This record gives sequence, structure tokens and C-alpha cells, in this order.
Amino acid sequence: MASTIQHPVHQPVQQPLTVGFDLDMTLVDSRPGIAAAYRVVVAETGVPIDIDLVVSRLGPPLEAELANWFPAAEVPAAADLYRAAYPDHAIAPSTALAGARESVAAVRALGGRAIVVTAKNEPHAKLHLSYLGIEPDTVIGSLWAEAKGEALREQGAQVYVGDHIGDVRGARVAGALSVAVTTGPCDAAELRTAGADVVLEDLTGFPAWLSAFAADRAA
Repeated sequence: MASTIQHPVHQPVQQPLTVGFDLDMTLVDSRPGIAAAYRVVVAETGVPIDIDLVVSRLGPPLEAELANWFPAAEVPAAADLYRAAYPDHAIAPSTALAGARESVAAVRALGGRAIVVTAKNEPHAKLHLSYLGIEPDTVIGSLWAEAKGEALREQGAQVYVGDHIGDVRGARVAGALSVAVTTGPCDAAELRTAGADVVLEDLTGFPAWLSAFAADRAA
């Protein structure tokens, strides 16, 4: 009698949970620190900069903002001056936003990886996170909007959390779910119009949302 060969049923392998976070105005309220660094630039160059306006629209790269105040040829030097001042002036005044630590911890509690993908340069991003006791698995800096999406895709992120429409665009490039918080310069309507899948007032609601998301993935 011929034996029946049992072929195993191959289930699709589910990627480990990986959640990306933006830094400025998503995890960290860096407005006081950024303002302090800009004050150094003003003092050193004599160029008048509306610092309140600058910190009201954080998100794009430093050079893009400096181009509003300096001729193109002077932007690199102004950026160098700003970055040199940043560690001593910008880290201590900045604070963790509500729910930031808990949100990163929630990813870890589910056995996932929490990564930070930010337009801020990587050394300064790491200084902020270390000072505030927020410990992601990976920090990737100097990326904005769609360029964030390339890094998120390489990291296998299923979710990207940010506060700017540029973050929504990055999530789209990565094929990740866009979770947006209204703690930055973009309001809920702007974020939804840009294509955010989920809009939260702030990160305090993120751990519960993530728990439900993870349960749906496992179902």
C-alpha cells in the first residue's frame, strides 16, 4: 500500500514588529533648545532671524530653514555655526513629549524594534535621546520626507510615527502605516489630507493603539 506523503503547509513568515518614530515634536519638544542654538547664530552673525517663526515650523532640514535668512553661499557656514552650538545650548532645555518614553517602551514590550528616523543629524538626535532616557534600537539622521521612507523600508518598518506631512510622505514611500500626532506644526486636517492613516492628539494614546494593531497582525 502506497504511503501518503504529508507536505507541510507553509505559512507566510511575518516580519518582526518595527516601528519608526520622528524626533522633533514627535518624541522631543526641542523648540526651547533649537531657539537657544539660533540665538547663538544671531549673536555670532548679526543676521536677524525670527526665532519664534522658526520653531513654529520645525520639520524640514536645517539648511532649508537657514535659506530663509541667509544668502545661499552663507548657508553652509551658518549651519556649521548652529551645529557647533547645539550640544551646549540645545540639549538641556529640550523635553520629552507626553507619552514618548511609554511609546518606545510599548514597542519593546511587544517584542518589537523601535527606531528613530529624523531630519536632525544623527549625533544630535542621539544626544537628545540619551539625555532624556529614551532608548530606541536604531537612530538614523539627516533624512527628510521621502528619503525617510527609503530608510524605513530598509529597516522593515510597518509603522512610522511623525508630526509633519513630510513624515506622512516618508511612511508612504516605505509602504508603512502612517500614524500622525498633532504635537508639531501640522494640524489633524493637514495630516489627514496628506494621507495619514491614523491621527492622534499626542503619543499618550499610542501604546493602546499599538496594542490593538499588534493584535490585528497576530490574528
